[in-house]
Amino acid sequence: MANADCIVLMGGNMAEAHPVGFQWVSEAKARGARVIHVDPRFTRTSAVVDKHISMRAGSDIVLLGGLINHVLTEGKHFGEFVAAYTNAAELVSEEFADTEDLDGLFSGFDESTGTYDLSTWAMTGERDETLTHPRSVFQVLKRHYARYTPEMVSQMCGVSAEDFAYLANSLTENSGRERTGCFAYATGWTQHSMGAQVIRTATILQLLLGNVGRPGSGIMALRGHASIQGSTDIPTLFNLLPGYLPMPSADKHPTLDDYLAEVKPASGKGYWEYADAYMVSLLKAWWGDAATAENDWAYDYLPHLNGPLGTYQTTVHMLEGNVDGYFVVGQNPAVGSANSGQQRMAMSKLKWLVVRDLNMIESATWWKEGPEISSGELKTEEIATEVFYLPAATHVEKAGSFTQTQRMVQWRHQAVRPPGDAQSELDFYYQLGQRIRERLADSDDPRDRPLLDLTWDYPVDEHGDVDGTAVLAEINGRHVSGDDEGKIVDTYTELKADGSTISGCWIYAGIYAGGVNKSARREPQGGGGTTQSQWGWVWPADRRILYNRASADPEGRPWSERKKYVWWDADAQRWTGEDVPDFPVDRAPGTVPEPGARGADAIGGNDAFIMQDDGKGWLFAPHGLVDGPLPTHYEAQESPVANALYPQQQSPARLMLPRNDNLDAPSAGEPGVDVYPYVFTTYRLTEHHTAGGMSRWSPYLAELQPEMFCEVSPELAAECGLEHEGWATIISPRAAIEARVLVTDRLKPLQINDRTVHQVGLPYHWGVGSDAIVTGDAVNDLIGVTMDPNALIQESKVGSCAVIAGRRPTGSGTADLVSAYQQRAQLTTDTDNVRLTPREGQ
Repeated sequence: MANADCIVLMGGNMAEAHPVGFQWVSEAKARGARVIHVDPRFTRTSAVVDKHISMRAGSDIVLLGGLINHVLTEGKHFGEFVAAYTNAAELVSEEFADTEDLDGLFSGFDESTGTYDLSTWAMTGERDETLTHPRSVFQVLKRHYARYTPEMVSQMCGVSAEDFAYLANSLTENSGRERTGCFAYATGWTQHSMGAQVIRTATILQLLLGNVGRPGSGIMALRGHASIQGSTDIPTLFNLLPGYLPMPSADKHPTLDDYLAEVKPASGKGYWEYADAYMVSLLKAWWGDAATAENDWAYDYLPHLNGPLGTYQTTVHMLEGNVDGYFVVGQNPAVGSANSGQQRMAMSKLKWLVVRDLNMIESATWWKEGPEISSGELKTEEIATEVFYLPAATHVEKAGSFTQTQRMVQWRHQAVRPPGDAQSELDFYYQLGQRIRERLADSDDPRDRPLLDLTWDYPVDEHGDVDGTAVLAEINGRHVSGDDEGKIVDTYTELKADGSTISGCWIYAGIYAGGVNKSARREPQGGGGTTQSQWGWVWPADRRILYNRASADPEGRPWSERKKYVWWDADAQRWTGEDVPDFPVDRAPGTVPEPGARGADAIGGNDAFIMQDDGKGWLFAPHGLVDGPLPTHYEAQESPVANALYPQQQSPARLMLPRNDNLDAPSAGEPGVDVYPYVFTTYRLTEHHTAGGMSRWSPYLAELQPEMFCEVSPELAAECGLEHEGWATIISPRAAIEARVLVTDRLKPLQINDRTVHQVGLPYHWGVGSDAIVTGDAVNDLIGVTMDPNALIQESKVGSCAVIAGRRPTGSGTADLVSAYQQRAQLTTDTDNVRLTPREGQ
């Protein structure tokens, strides 16, 4: 980011929520970069950038789509980059129909399942290098975004024509051969029913501008914790295995061959062709000698999914009595998950609950002092859930790794021993595994074999704690048979599918090369050079910028001396430069693969995107996303604003959870929409951390932000009779909470579709309990559960609410208030849960 000429911060509040990373934005600005913050609120980030642009929460695709339209209609795209490195010239199937043709739907939609048949989105294999064919991706893209005009941006986002022009010109003037721009986003982009598509829209824009694979380019995901990136690399997600290998499906992947046939690219091109090596090495790392060719490397030991099992699906299973026990580790669902009241009720249906945390968080105390106890919806003496609280070690009390936003793994050493019975996650799970295996030692039940056959022989220190570097070495991988037996692998290209190598996560191969913990490197300033390559280690292969072949033109020459990064050395016949080339090092520019070539051999000299099955950056995505090949604006599940772009109001493929404990507010045009007339959005503060488990127990931080509050404009305060520093009650179809009132012009009313839209800002760090120093109502109680169909993330960043002056009722009065508003709006489980928006005359 420090090398960027323009930085757009959107969908986040980087200076406040990611202050350490913001130093690179400050450095770029000091070098002359233009920095723009686009956000519903004027924040601490807005105060230190060149310009803040206010927008309506949930309208991101309209604004980004408007920028794409501007780039295409004004001819501002980086033509050479687009022609060489994207799929702009590919022709789309004649069967494909766009949202322009189907009133907001793509071809292949099945209303009964809410899913698309992706076959009509396929490419034909033909190309039009002139980019003029009507079915070329370039022309399809132009047609799709033609309606995303500056006028539409103003109408739907509340962004003035002047502000839009400033943003568009800032990006285009700072992109091309000599200059690069980047985006940074956080949960303001992701926590939507179309969150993945918001990011995709920015990806299309950056590809058009040539802002991928180059210094100061790209899209930076600002993760919410120190190692959220690590928790997806080596995942805590139900549908992924380490290294982004998908979890097998019981229906689709009964055998390893079935699984690999789907994971490997149909084209045979690129490094996913070696998925068998990654998968077999993983299975060998986990089950050692028990994983053999005869049993498909213990493939059947893996769980096979029979449906989605994310947080919110699991919550429903708990409510239905289908879950006996639950581990809550590193999160606080009683406060931090959407529809937190539903979470608390679900935990009351368990037989047992284990909570591991630094403090006695609300997920450990809901049974005796949660909101449902006060309201009478739950009675402590009637709750059968047995709750176990186990103290956890803090980050300074344990050794291990953090993997942060830019894929950098950094090792931290233990500063002090954890107090009392507090344990690290590594020690807890290691000892739990030991005890379970001891209990099952004499079992002859086949279902126990996966546990008993696990490789579980990690060395421990004098305190009995597992040596974390031994685990890191296993994640890195080594040869376990053959001539190189015992040798640590240097990179993922050494991994084999014949069982001769192990690796706990293929993308981390090389982090322990030569027996050296490279994530522990801490050379001042990262050592010499522009990449700071002697600080930590970056996956894969210590490449600091992904797809950096794109930093050179098709002939292998840097696009400019100013942005020189990786280039072809004709004398040495290899790629060289400031970084580890993200490309076959001896593949000359312009190389045409032999017919029938596969894997790395099938990568052409200009196929800069080596993990894609065609080697190109995708402007049009024929597969990979389930809700559309091109990002399309839909309104949120709850929105008082009508979609002015298409008759289809909401994303037809969104994942809905229609239940009486998860009712939705009516959207524009529906009866009762005026009962919840305002839009709320949630955010973080510097002084608190997520659900507050680390910060509300700190007297210093609690003093700085002692009370839950809401931000409202002076106009909204006047409309609702709110007084600055007084109290407000915010009501959604799920809950009612109270908050202190902060009247501020940091939130402004917006003119949207010829009506005034007021937005309410709500920080989400408080919860109800007596153990923390400060307490307050949980904002997530207000939020409903509707999910993005790709990532299954909830729509936390936009919802509908009512606001009244004064404190909320106590006891059963809160539930009565919520119920009264539900009745006024005539809510049912069908409200907002219809796939296709009724058209006029239907």
